[in-house]
Formats: sequence, structure tokens, C-alpha cells
Amino acid sequence: MSTLTLFRGEGDTRAFAPGETIFVEGEEGRTMYVVLEGSVRLSVTGRTLEKVGPGGVFGEMALIDAAPRSATATALTACTLAPVAAPRFRELVKESPDFALEIMRVMAARLRSMDRRL
Repeated sequence: MSTLTLFRGEGDTRAFAPGETIFVEGEEGRTMYVVLEGSVRLSVTGRTLEKVGPGGVFGEMALIDAAPRSATATALTACTLAPVAAPRFRELVKESPDFALEIMRVMAARLRSMDRRL
């Protein structure tokens, strides 16, 4: 089951306008997000790292290691996001191995992308 399919029916969604900041690098993070509609820019010190579209996730690292946000997330377009707090994240990891693997794939791809930039 895709991440987008898994979260499509979520009742708790948040809307962001183009240019609106979702979270800022360095702040505490207790929520990850799934992009249901729109596009989000992830950046570090103003430099774009990635653009995340429908079905993509971001903010997951804060739920795994409880460290401050490593990037800033900004809505590139009008966005609808499904927030996922730590308890729901842990539940999903336990109940859906595909979800857990998808999160690992996302993190691995971001790590490889950063390695290429160095």
C-alpha cells in the first residue's frame, strides 16, 4: 500500500499557502508530514535539498531520533498535508512493514543525495 493511499482518508489534515513555512531548521520536531496535495521545499540554510510532492513524506527524522529539525520545510504550492505524531508513527511502523520500509527508503535516498553533494 502506498503512503498516499494509506493517508488519503486521514481526517486531520493541514492546509498551507504557497510560501508558508511548515517548520524551521533547528526547532523541535514532534510531527512528520505526508504530502496529500501540492509540493513542499526542504532546505538547509536557504539551499534547496529536495522538493516533496504527493505521497512524499518529510520530518520523519525528528520522530526517529528526537533531535532538532535538520531542515526548513516551506510550501511551494498550496498544500494539503497529513500530520503524523510520534504515537501514530510508532503504530504504523508496528502494523505496516511496507510503511516502515518506505520511511527507510526515503531516509536512504536523502542520505545518498547528501553524499553526492559532498
